Amino acid sequence: MDLRKLKTLIDLVSESNLTELEITEAEGKVRIVKAMAQPAAGPQTVYMHAPAQSQLAPTDTAPAPLPAAPATAEPPEAPGHIVKSPMVGTFYRSASPGGKPLVEVGSTVTEGDPICIIEAMKIMNEIEADKSGTVTRLLCENGQAVEFGQPLFVIE
Repeated sequence: MDLRKLKTLIDLVSESNLTELEITEAEGKVRIVKAMAQPAAGPQTVYMHAPAQSQLAPTDTAPAPLPAAPATAEPPEAPGHIVKSPMVGTFYRSASPGGKPLVEVGSTVTEGDPICIIEAMKIMNEIEADKSGTVTRLLCENGQAVEFGQPLFVIE
């Protein structure tokens, strides 16, 4: 099982009400179990403590915050309607590899028009515009893993 598929499965379990997921394929077997969340768990608070982590291993903590920062920073700056991902998966701008993107910056879309594809668990899900207007910004790169609720496009 490739790492991208494994990450998608982990994201699926973490974002859903599932507590356990087990998948068996020809390559092997994977079992993902979600730990019970506690509101003020001590170990989680210690893990999140930045000064202790930076003194022990500064290179281990640096990569994780970088991908999350742009996704949370961009939407407040973007005027207009933000189209968000309805699921966890892999974002694709076109319906086929090497194909023409469904929309570009400046494209006019009407409500219900397909604007991208999100692959989740080897199923290609066509995402439609939920508002009519002009695409003014693309907030994801082709082939990028996306989270539930992550901004994809800005439509004005």
